[in-house]
Amino acid sequence: MGGIAAYLWVALGGALGSMARFALGNAMVLLTGPTFPWGTLLINILGSFVISFFGMLTGSADRFVLPYEARLFVTVGLCGGFTTFSSFSLQSVDLIRAGHPARAGLYAALSLILCLAACGLGFFSAAALNNNTGPAHSL
Repeated sequence: MGGIAAYLWVALGGALGSMARFALGNAMVLLTGPTFPWGTLLINILGSFVISFFGMLTGSADRFVLPYEARLFVTVGLCGGFTTFSSFSLQSVDLIRAGHPARAGLYAALSLILCLAACGLGFFSAAALNNNTGPAHSL
């Protein structure tokens, strides 16, 4: 599915998303300190919102129809490079290994609840702009 151009769009989006993740993660450490992974949490919340909002708003039956490659660029590339579930997993284990199981539990719970809420908010925001509440779209 998709030719070489699709892969190039995903690669470009992934590179930009990864750079944005690195910059925002560093900024959050400077703002909040290194004792809790606030940057990764914020990144995952933002990424969850963006992927659902954009995906719902730009599908073939939605308000702002975009080509498949543009959707790949944002959802698979940009959001895939930006969100950090593997970092989340490692940081959770690191918190446990450092003797902070309660922080690890809080981090996991906040990540799950807030990212699902952000995804739902993105879906319903885009549905409102599309003037429908139809089913979610996926690539």
